[in-house]
Amino acid sequence: MAEERQHVPLYLAAIPFVVMMIAMMVTIIVFEGSPHIPLLIGAVTAGLLAWCRGFSWGEIEESIYTGIRKVLPAVVILMLVGMLISAWVGGGIVGAMIYYGLEFLSPDWFLPALMVICAISTLMMGSSWSTIGTLGIAGMAAGTSMGIAPAAIAGVVVSGAFFGDKMSPLSDTTVLASGIAGANIFEHIRHMLYTTLPGLALALVIYVLMAGDHSASDMSQSIGTVTNALQTNYVISPWLFVVPLMIPLLAISRVPAIPTLVVGIILGSLACLWVQGSDIATLFDILQSGYVAHTGNETVDGLLSQGGLESMMYTVSLAIIAMIFGGIMESTGMLNAIVGGVLKLASSGRRLCAATVVSSFLTNILTAEQYISIILPGRMYARAYQQRELHPKNLSRALEDGGTITSALVPWSTDAVFVYSALGVSAWAYAPYAVLNYSVPIISILMSLAGIAIVGRREQATVSTAG
Repeated sequence: MAEERQHVPLYLAAIPFVVMMIAMMVTIIVFEGSPHIPLLIGAVTAGLLAWCRGFSWGEIEESIYTGIRKVLPAVVILMLVGMLISAWVGGGIVGAMIYYGLEFLSPDWFLPALMVICAISTLMMGSSWSTIGTLGIAGMAAGTSMGIAPAAIAGVVVSGAFFGDKMSPLSDTTVLASGIAGANIFEHIRHMLYTTLPGLALALVIYVLMAGDHSASDMSQSIGTVTNALQTNYVISPWLFVVPLMIPLLAISRVPAIPTLVVGIILGSLACLWVQGSDIATLFDILQSGYVAHTGNETVDGLLSQGGLESMMYTVSLAIIAMIFGGIMESTGMLNAIVGGVLKLASSGRRLCAATVVSSFLTNILTAEQYISIILPGRMYARAYQQRELHPKNLSRALEDGGTITSALVPWSTDAVFVYSALGVSAWAYAPYAVLNYSVPIISILMSLAGIAIVGRREQATVSTAG
């Protein structure tokens, strides 16, 4: 009976997804609301459908808890990042990063430079969240001071951070994708260059063209106002850069994310007490409720009033609800039915690679979790790649092209809600500017269908006629 229940027809499995998407569009586009309730509606629909298929309430409840357990590490990191942001703002660290960024970065090159800086940072650290929660915040503040649209800056930060997340040997998604597929991690990284470098080049070209749209005189005046306000209200010193430099050093030393963030919070708190002259009571309030700037400059106050444990509760609740929906969809076999339906269209090696990219993106939409978008299609398609005599690095690359890179484009995913919490811009707004994130999967699909960079198990050529 249990085995039969897992074989959910595709048309039934798609119902919760369709209901959720309709509710999502109506809520966000028509009512300008939050995605929480549409996700709950989708979860309720999935639960009712599972109950009608013979699943007991105990089994459905366990699938909910299973989904929530998968997001708990992300919840802990979210709360720590909230405190990290407030500690760094209160400690003047973010202010120093903004000040020196405005002093040395030309507005004409700000967007491409920011993308490169975020990409290099994440390559070293292996964590897109660490980059977004530190350099991303400073970049947002500096770019906004130049008159650049927040959505554009957030898109640039996301593109750079996820390039590094995808290509770094220290990244957990890179390790996970190569491990699931059975590919050597460095072969996997080299194979991703075929699809990722064109996306990077396209993004940089577009960001260079976008940078020319702003008035240099208006920017210069705005920058001067911001730097004067920062100098007047904070102790600005190059020594404050010791704190953000510790994060990549710890990451390179393979210190896990949570202890690394704790060290960042401690150092930021010490800067708040010893450099900026705050007291313990003020520091605790900043860590709990967030930092509120009172510089007298409306722009600077808006840039620096952020962070705190409480600021992450919106994101935490959204992540938990998303994983309730994803947990029911996965545990009851409905997700398998949808992904399996895509596999039936893959009648050749070329189509199989393209279908893997699509399936990983689809899994991101349905489960809101980057790791599941790698694990589930990776497990499902591994045998198909073996049967077609395709090298495992084709599978690992397709998983990252469709899973890792697209997660930030799904507004209710854990990555997108983190970006919203850290940068204050929703995925609906920054997605058009996250050029790398949507160009790489498109390039990957087109190259796969054309048979470019598809390698057989015994082949070393970069072009294959497999399929």
